[in-house]
Amino acid sequence: MKYSFAPEGVCSYLIEFEIEDGIVKNILFTGGCKGNTKGVSRLAEGLPAELIIDKLYGLDCGSRPTSCPDQFARALKAALGKDV
Repeated sequence: MKYSFAPEGVCSYLIEFEIEDGIVKNILFTGGCKGNTKGVSRLAEGLPAELIIDKLYGLDCGSRPTSCPDQFARALKAALGKDV
């Protein structure tokens, strides 16, 4: 199933992805630091959503209390119907 998420408190303004049988694919960040968001997308491609959440949830970005990877984890939690 396809999902779209509007992150808050970061430079990216849209995260799109699909989850099939718990596996995340077709990840696309719009906005943000291109190298970082491409890297996160490639590393997360094909992994279980739960594993990605465990690795990325709670990461900050400098003085910001969140980051693009953290927002991606929050998007996955929301897609799975878990509290963010």
